[in-house]
Amino acid sequence: MTTAAYQSTLPANAGWLTRTEAWLDHKGKAAWIAAMVLGFIIFWPVGAALLAYMIWSKRMFGKGCNRTARTTSRHTAWSAMKPSGNSAFDAYKADTLQRLQNEQEAFEAFLERLREAKDKTEFDQFMEDREKRAAEMAKDTEAA
Repeated sequence: MTTAAYQSTLPANAGWLTRTEAWLDHKGKAAWIAAMVLGFIIFWPVGAALLAYMIWSKRMFGKGCNRTARTTSRHTAWSAMKPSGNSAFDAYKADTLQRLQNEQEAFEAFLERLREAKDKTEFDQFMEDREKRAAEMAKDTEAA
């Protein structure tokens, strides 16, 4: 992968941290380790921060620093929101996204009604059991 190839996968407004991370990923795990060691030499909290980041992002124990899957998914999600230039496709995409959003809202409303119905059933069952116990206790106290 050339320098231009990994830079083209970054969004246009990527900051210097994102570009640095992409550059280190492009160079591999050895570059991350070298940056961490230099961080410890220059100012130990920088090295500790890099070590923590490498562990947190699983760069330390992964098979490599290849972030093509993450970059591709981020790039795909970002590019899905911008217009394609084809008005018919953009209209279809907008309609489909609106339909999916409506379906999601309807499904969430259905789940809420389902939870409410379940709660009501459980409460009604609790009240019935309570009434039975109260009736049995009243019968026991009359018998005694």
